[in-house]
Formats: sequence, C-alpha cells, structure tokens
Amino acid sequence: MKLRVGLIGLGDDWDRRHRSALRALNDRFDVRAVYEQVAHRAVAAAREFDAQPVDGYHTLASREDVDAVLLLSQNWYGTLPIFAACDAGKDIYSAAGLGTDLARADLLKQRIEDSGVTFMAESSRRHAPATNRLKELIVTRLGAPRLLFSHRRDMPDGNSNATRKGSAFDATTNELVEIVDWCRFIVGLDPTSVIGLKHLARDGSTGNDYEMMSLDFSSSDSETVSGSVAQISSGNYIPHAWSEAASFRLPADLQVACENGIAFVDLPAKIVWFDSAGRHQESLDSERPLGEALLSQFYRGVTSLVRNSNSLEDTHRALKVVMLAYESQQRGQRMPLG
Repeated sequence: MKLRVGLIGLGDDWDRRHRSALRALNDRFDVRAVYEQVAHRAVAAAREFDAQPVDGYHTLASREDVDAVLLLSQNWYGTLPIFAACDAGKDIYSAAGLGTDLARADLLKQRIEDSGVTFMAESSRRHAPATNRLKELIVTRLGAPRLLFSHRRDMPDGNSNATRKGSAFDATTNELVEIVDWCRFIVGLDPTSVIGLKHLARDGSTGNDYEMMSLDFSSSDSETVSGSVAQISSGNYIPHAWSEAASFRLPADLQVACENGIAFVDLPAKIVWFDSAGRHQESLDSERPLGEALLSQFYRGVTSLVRNSNSLEDTHRALKVVMLAYESQQRGQRMPLG
C-alpha cells in the first residue's frame, strides 16, 4: 500500500535527508503535491517526484489525492498547516513539532486528538543510530545514566540570537524541545523539576549570551538517592569577528556519565564510550539512513490498526519542560513538574 503524501515546506534537511529518503521509499510513499514559499523550489521538487506544485497549504491539505502531509520546515506559517491537516482529516509528520507557544500547543494537541489523525514529530535525535546503540550499552555495559550534558554553541553569523530575539534560547526552542525529549528517552523517566539560568550579555545588547536548564529526574519520594540530572545549555558568547573560535573543539552532542562508564555521542551515528576495559569507538554509518528510518516509522504508524499517540504526548511534555525553564529564569526558582 502506497501512502499518498503532500509536502509542506522544503527546509534545510530537504537535500540531505528528506529527498533521498522519499526516493528510497518510493514503494511506500507517493508524493502528489508540494507547497513551498519559494516557488521555484516547489516546482523543482514537484517535477522530480512527478507531483503537482500548489499555491497554499490549505489547498494541499484539502486535496482528495493526499492521505497525509509532511511538514518538513517551519516557515512564516508555523504550525498552521497542522490545523489545516486536522480539519481535512489528514495524518501528519511534523519536523516543526508542536511549535514553541505552549497555549497554542495545548490547543493543537486537543485538535489532533479530536480529529483522530496520526501525528508524528520528527525527533531525529531520539531515533538516531547512535542513540539506539547508547540505549543498548546502558542495558548491557554502562549501567543507568547519572549525568547528561548537551551544549549548543551558536555559530556567529552577524545576526546573533541575543540581538535578534533577546535570548540565546529563543531561536532554538524547537531544538531544545527535541533535546529535552532526547534526554527523557535516554533516562527512561520524566523529570520531576527544572531550573533555568541565564547570563546577560555584556556587549551592549539586551539579550543573554548563555542560558542553561537543568532537569532533575529524582523520584519525588526519594530523599536519600539522587536521580539522574540532565544539563542542557546554549551559548552565544563568541563575537562575530571570532568565527574560527566558534568551531574549535566542538563538544559532543551528548555526554552521558553512567554507573559503569561514560559515553560521548556525535549524531547521527558515532559513539565513543569508556568502561573498565578502556576506550571503545563505534561508527554506525552502515545503519539505515536516519531519514528513511523516520519516514518508515511514520508509515507504520499510519497503516497500523492501533493508533499510537506517544509522539504527540512526548513532544507536548518536552515543550512544557522548556517553557517552565524559561519561567524559572524569570522567577529565579526551581519549577516542579507534574
């Protein structure tokens, strides 16, 4: 059975992930329509897949020959195409998650549940080959994770987050939601509290040059045993003139200190880990490409007789954690999570 799909937005990952995945999975996906705000890109993609370029996401979602929409980027329209897909009863694959506004995400989550459509957030970190291998090592060699560290160093581009949005986190909220979900997946628990910190920029701008959130996974009824802690940070502290410094000795995408060892993860397919036997380095490049794995999972979710709402719940919970971290910054106190 082929799933007839429409593409909304051709983002940064189109050339390196989505195009090749759709071509490789042409026995499962039939691209029927393409909407992209840059018209010539829509025409080129539609020609490649023998599809039809359309002039709006409402038009695409309402087409009778489209069973599902693939929202592959977040442009000016944000999450509006998801509402349109729900109204049309079309299943949704979203690289934009549920957006960055919690009130709107609450409404969107309810709309998706009421419509009965299948929703899957892309969550590429969670499904990366290196993450799967890390989960195996946690069970077999490394033991339970104790500390997780993820630091994002912004590359200077002359239009820094601190200047543009007033916050080093603002431009990357979608990415932070995915990292929080990644940490939740690795630990296997929901955090019980979050605290957010920020450092004001000293270059005359009104924003922050460093922000951090700390997730505490301790059980609420545990007073003697500390649970896992995840520290997620974003920095915009390197001046634009020092562009070479921004790429010098980049940290691993994730460092995980476990009971019996430590692992360094570089997405999507590299992991270096240490235990009592020494250093182990693995490259998982022979695994199935990540784009194909993600779309295959979406295909299974749509064609399954059992509706799975895990992706919707996970994305919504992660967004709530990020929003509470922002609130913690303002209040200067730890925020409990229900």
